[in-house]
Amino acid sequence: MAAYTVPAAVRCSINVLLKGTVLTSKIIFRPPAICTGKGYTSWRTCSSSAPSCSSESPAADICGHYDRLVQCGSLREDAQQREVLQLLAQLQHTLKNYSNSMYLNASPKDDISQLPKDKNSHLTTDENKGEGSSAKDKPVLPPPPPKGFYIYGDVGTGKTMLMDMFYSRVENTRKKRVHFNGFMLDIHKRIHRRKQSLPKRRLGKMFTYDPISPVAMEISSETCLLCFDEFQVTDIADAMILKQLFETLFKTGVVVVATSNRPPDDLYKNGLQRDTFLPFIDVLKEYCHTICLDSRIDYRRLDSSAVGKLYYLTREPGAEAFLDALFEELALSQKSVTGPRSLTVLGRDVTLEKTCGSIADCTFDELCGRPLGASDYLEMARHFDTVFIRHVPLLTLTLKDQARRFTTLIDNFYDNKVRVVLLAASPLEQLFVHTGGDDERDRQLLDDLGLSGEAAERLTLFTAEEEIFSFQRTVSRLMEMQTESYWMKADRSHNKKHKNT
Repeated sequence: MAAYTVPAAVRCSINVLLKGTVLTSKIIFRPPAICTGKGYTSWRTCSSSAPSCSSESPAADICGHYDRLVQCGSLREDAQQREVLQLLAQLQHTLKNYSNSMYLNASPKDDISQLPKDKNSHLTTDENKGEGSSAKDKPVLPPPPPKGFYIYGDVGTGKTMLMDMFYSRVENTRKKRVHFNGFMLDIHKRIHRRKQSLPKRRLGKMFTYDPISPVAMEISSETCLLCFDEFQVTDIADAMILKQLFETLFKTGVVVVATSNRPPDDLYKNGLQRDTFLPFIDVLKEYCHTICLDSRIDYRRLDSSAVGKLYYLTREPGAEAFLDALFEELALSQKSVTGPRSLTVLGRDVTLEKTCGSIADCTFDELCGRPLGASDYLEMARHFDTVFIRHVPLLTLTLKDQARRFTTLIDNFYDNKVRVVLLAASPLEQLFVHTGGDDERDRQLLDDLGLSGEAAERLTLFTAEEEIFSFQRTVSRLMEMQTESYWMKADRSHNKKHKNT
């Protein structure tokens, strides 16, 4: 690799970023992480790597684990969080020996839609047997499946943390924890695969095939607990299939625990054809307890132990030089050369122009100016643990598509512990402004959909209401992603070595 001259001031900043890292023959060594500070970020590090705070088995009581994290200083006592944990602890106990096989194995003649709704309604009595019938004539219906939880509230209040605590301590191998975007991508892939497997339609022969329920049954046979992070509905294609999909999941005994920033009644708010989506909300409320977790504290903002400056303004002198120098410094630990790299996503190639091993140096336009989506960002997160994002513009309503992609990008990077370094036009909390909009493309889309101009004032497709709402989460997550604990936690090279020792 060619010699690279780093200015003294920049070198000082890089040393802060690489605090605790020793570069020797391109091998990185980090001392073991310790528990310091309070807040969600500290819990993420402590819970996974600090035995002094938590040495109990995965079966240990969730509330007891929470107490120990508070005592060792990794968490701040929060009465609302404790109440939610107590409810999740009860579900944890219920799921220990739970199986949904009794619902999956129901014979075709059994109508699973008639499963009892309350805890006592499965009891067979003379009154519900029907006149002239006997117990042998009708199968005894199984008890209703356990109810899940839908936990909503403001950003940074610990919803994901509590769900992850619960998930890690559920003694049931048939469980899955996934970001909601990733789950829906998997659903669409499964639907596409089933449609592709259908026999060729003969001329003059018409038949219909609905793959949604079979796909739901397929998932139910794989898992009996689904934990979703960031349950949100912004895509009309998702909105149209959710009721049928989840109704089948619930009736086949799948328990759902989800987190969201929106209450159930606000899901897909002002979306296209929302009337057809509303029945899903009733299904969700029927099978999940709704809990509001809103202590009005964003714990991500309380963790002020920054790893170094990771968010630079374009107008700052030397900002580009700092990113150049940090990229070169991090590239020293990679067993690769710097150059472009193509990722194959759903049969197409997505090329990033500057990469080195697990590091990618990208522009905002490269990541969000192209028609990319969650599947592309998930693939990037799989290959890269550190991504530079340069030249992030001031995001106005005219750039709402790019803002939507940026939010999806950060959601997927955050969920997969990808480190980011940004160079942007404005400070983080001023990056998305609610001005602009009403561009020629919006007017053309209104015409194509046969909608009046009044629709543009109401539908989120045109108002960017969903983007404005979601960007609050983006800001909160980007703040956490600049902390030392997140940076250390996301060091995959260290984590691999730690697992192998």
